[in-house]
Amino acid sequence: MTLQYQAAPTTARTRRVVRMMNCRFDALTEAETTTCIFDWAAGTRRSHVIVTVNVAILMMMARDTQLAAACARADLVVADGIPLVWLSRILGTPLPERVTGVDLMARLLDEGNCRGLRIFLLGATEECLMRLVRRVRERYPGVTITGHRHGYFGPSEHADIVRQIRESKSDVLLVGMPAPFKEVWCDRWRDELSTPTILGVGGAFDVLAGVVPRAPKWMQTPGLEWTWRLMLEPRKLWKRYLVTNTQFVCLAALLVVRRVFTKTSRVPGAR
Repeated sequence: MTLQYQAAPTTARTRRVVRMMNCRFDALTEAETTTCIFDWAAGTRRSHVIVTVNVAILMMMARDTQLAAACARADLVVADGIPLVWLSRILGTPLPERVTGVDLMARLLDEGNCRGLRIFLLGATEECLMRLVRRVRERYPGVTITGHRHGYFGPSEHADIVRQIRESKSDVLLVGMPAPFKEVWCDRWRDELSTPTILGVGGAFDVLAGVVPRAPKWMQTPGLEWTWRLMLEPRKLWKRYLVTNTQFVCLAALLVVRRVFTKTSRVPGAR
């Protein structure tokens, strides 16, 4: 099936960029990000990398130079978290909405079902991956899975996996692996992959395969999805969420205070 395409209204020349905590964010909605992906799929085989940055990744970047460099080189960086959207608005450079890996992947599958999207799935355990493959084939028959590979592999296998993905001629490579590995790996191999869109989606494979339940909407809306995940996997995630969230709150508060002080100092007659 040939990919059906309509020209994308959002281009590299029209994207607005927001900078927070030494990270660049593209001020795009989920719909606009999806449009970019279909735009790239209808073009050349040049690879484009999309990074979804949440609070944990943002804090990791401060101490991981490889991760920071990979995010800086990405073609699109979107905010995967309500706290980041809130902070951007407080600082006067608003991001339109959060764009999560799981929501973006779900939207791609939904729209790709009508457009003949070709995807390669990389990541998760073999059991989870096969459940995801079955679900995609059942629910999205118009989406072609050109290949799949579980996420447990060593450096000696990288080149062979890259060759497999390149030869699959996929429109999108979906990488369901943890940070910072997925960001650094995608950046390292982007040119050899020759895949129009390379998208890291973190734990989206587990959610869409039905292995891990997603937080209810009433927790997602106020930015409490991390609490749900912490309750599900406390031993694995307590340090990531409690430590990094505390760091983020402290840094965010400092930025807000600095902004208020700067605005006050510019008021005529202020001391």
